[in-house]
Amino acid sequence: MTDNASYETHETADAPGAASDKTTDFGYRAVPLTEKKPLVRAVFDSVASRYDVMNDLMSLGVHRVWKRMFNAQLAPQPGLSLLDLAGGTGDVTFGWLAGGGGPAIMTDINEKMLAVGRDRAIARGYVSDLSFCVVDAEQIPLADRSVDRVTISFGLRNCTDKLAVLKEARRVLKPGGRFMCLEFSQVQVAALAPVYDVWSFKVLPTMGQLIAKDRESYQYLAESIRMFPDQETLADMFREAGFAHVKYQSLSGGIAAIHSGWRL
Repeated sequence: MTDNASYETHETADAPGAASDKTTDFGYRAVPLTEKKPLVRAVFDSVASRYDVMNDLMSLGVHRVWKRMFNAQLAPQPGLSLLDLAGGTGDVTFGWLAGGGGPAIMTDINEKMLAVGRDRAIARGYVSDLSFCVVDAEQIPLADRSVDRVTISFGLRNCTDKLAVLKEARRVLKPGGRFMCLEFSQVQVAALAPVYDVWSFKVLPTMGQLIAKDRESYQYLAESIRMFPDQETLADMFREAGFAHVKYQSLSGGIAAIHSGWRL
């Protein structure tokens, strides 16, 4: 497990997970600030077509349980709108719509991931009250106070300036709106940590090579999880971004966590 200070960006980082003037993290590597987004885009260009299969294998299907819990807490309602950031192949958006939620905007910075999500939406008959848009979560092209719910699921750790994402999420929320984040986090069960490390750094890259023909991308994904802020630090970032009533719930011994905050 990495030390908590390791996820900070370098040289002039202002806060955990924030971008510096010089470099930021790409897994365990420090890279020039402008290079991270293209590098992340290349990772997801590579894995998009096998993303769902690999998610099931990597988590042994547990990610589906986490997402059901996430959507249950999101509490979809017909009169509420959703902005799903880093929506990927659509699981959270589809859960919102299936649960009776109102109009949804599914977004991702990666066109190939969004294309997979769009195809899945069409196959499931989600053609009304759903729109798609390529969006950088650090610069959301929506008006202030325009949506009721904002979500990001397993995407925040890939963003260059995580605090900017949180601030943008709050900006576009209506007063009384809620932001929720599902993300890998810090294991809190000591006995689980060594097993999880072996799974992350030995098994996952090997599976990536065999199934997705891309070992390096899954090595990065494992490293990015370790570089992400722990539960308490991310909760503090929510508060710094201006959210109120911030809380989190650790899942599966801390392997993942759900964070939420409200715009008052």
